[in-house]
Formats: sequence, C-alpha cells, structure tokens
Amino acid sequence: MVIWLIGLAGAGKTTIGQELYALLRARRPNVVFLDGDHVRAIMGNDLGHTMEDRMANAWRVCRLCKYLDDQGIDVVCAILSIFPETQKWNRENYARYFEVYIEVPMDELVARDQKGLYSGALSGQIQDVVGFDIPFQPPQADLVVSNGEPMRPPASLAAQIAAAMDIDMDKVSA
Repeated sequence: MVIWLIGLAGAGKTTIGQELYALLRARRPNVVFLDGDHVRAIMGNDLGHTMEDRMANAWRVCRLCKYLDDQGIDVVCAILSIFPETQKWNRENYARYFEVYIEVPMDELVARDQKGLYSGALSGQIQDVVGFDIPFQPPQADLVVSNGEPMRPPASLAAQIAAAMDIDMDKVSA
C-alpha cells in the first residue's frame, strides 16, 4: 500500500505524513515514511527545481515506492507531485494506492511561508516555484483534506485519512 500525500509547499504534507506514519506504525511494523525533500538528499541533492529536475525526482520517488511496495512494505509518501503522469503510473503499478490532496489556499500558504519560498518568488529572487512560475493542477485525489485557516491538528487529519482508507486500526495486525 502506498499513501501519496500531495500539497504545495507549506500545506503540511510532511507533518501530516509523519502523524499518519506514527498512527500506522503503532500497529504495522512494515511501514515507512518518505518525503520528497528527503529523497532528494538521500540521492545526493543532484537535482534542482526545474521542471526536468522535478520530473526526475518524481520518478525516483515513484520507483522507490514501487520497490518497497513489491516487498510488502507500506509507504506514506509526502511529495508535491505536480505530474499527472506519475500519479497515473502510481495507480497502475502499486498493489494499493491512496492519493490525498492537502488543500490550502495560496494566500494562506503565502502568509505561512515557513521557508521564505513564496516571499522569494513574489520578490523575483527565487524561480521555479510551484504555484507561481510553475503551474499547479490539483490532483484527482481519492481524498481532499483542508488544512487552511484555521489549521487542523495533524493527528486529526491523519486519523481522517486512515478512516477514509477504511483502515480499522483495531483489526490491523501488529
């Protein structure tokens, strides 16, 4: 099973993903958490943020998830995921795939701006920012959760995702 969390920078993908991972891990020993930025680092930070580099990283993450899925390891993956072709590939190649879009209005993301990404894009100091000079098409996800203002507790959103996947935590083997 691969749970694919999609959202723009600052939407809460990583934090929600870590909560979901902890929720599943409490009952399932065969689950891992992957984050798109962490995969970049693991692979040597050899890619930038151009469309071509983003595509190369997206395929790395897809193939890594497939490798783990083929071994019966469940994956919670937090990634920006801007390419419909990778999302389609995921649906066709994983044993079980559940896609979640973490929706936050752009004005809220700009206000949060945890990494200075959006202020840099607005001032013209940073290029290749998804939602600004790289378009973002919201996915046709299995579940859309809102994490706008007010922000919901990450544990609550993780529980909502688990419930939507019909994961009965009392019946999941330890």
